[in-house]
Amino acid sequence: MSTLKAEPFLPEDLDSSDFLGGKIRLLQPRAGYRAGVDPVLLAASIDAKPGQSVLDLGCGAGPALCCLGARVSDLHLTGVEIQPAYAELARINLSENHLHGDITVANVSELPAELRQRRFDHVMANPPYFLENQRRSAEDAGREIGRAGQTPLTDWIDTAARRVNPGGFVTIVQRIERLPELLAAMQKTLGSLELMPLFPRAGRPPRLVLVRGRKTGKAAFRFHGGLVLHRGGAHEGDREHYTDATNAILRDGAKLTFA
Repeated sequence: MSTLKAEPFLPEDLDSSDFLGGKIRLLQPRAGYRAGVDPVLLAASIDAKPGQSVLDLGCGAGPALCCLGARVSDLHLTGVEIQPAYAELARINLSENHLHGDITVANVSELPAELRQRRFDHVMANPPYFLENQRRSAEDAGREIGRAGQTPLTDWIDTAARRVNPGGFVTIVQRIERLPELLAAMQKTLGSLELMPLFPRAGRPPRLVLVRGRKTGKAAFRFHGGLVLHRGGAHEGDREHYTDATNAILRDGAKLTFA
């Protein structure tokens, strides 16, 4: 099993990155796990209302929590992170961005009693995309645990379904290769499943998917058209080529609507 990053990051080990066009500034490790667009898209897809509660399983340094908190005011934000150093970084990032939230150090399959007694309106997660020992390991332990892990995907879904309120939503971002496993796990405990593929470019197969389920939901499965992330057929130079819809999410903090 990969070694957990327990010791706090030193200031010289960190740098800051702007998200949502500068609305959010996150401290991130220079050499560890760094957030890309995935948690931003996940946060944008959460249809939260002011006053509701949100749980982020495997929150890392808090990018999804911060992005969601910047878009929707007055949320009750909670995160769970297995690596103490990243959990502390999430606390700092929430505070530095004038957001309030609780971050607990725990494995998603072994939550403390206090969290097991709580329910949330929304649960979101960006589980590791790979299984441990089924890919080339990253040299940095913190980055490796963010990308691969021993906890089965079924445990992530089971925990999310247990923690969400009846009528509440569980939303997951995951690689397309694990979609059959993800859907099988979600349909055991959630209803009204919805799938949104994320296409790197028009005409290319999706690499990532967003899947949402509702506790006690009864609606039929829905396959949405999806979001195309980049313009054109290939990346040209160092310039960004995001589509207007993607730019609105990543730069302006727009909502990503399933419907």
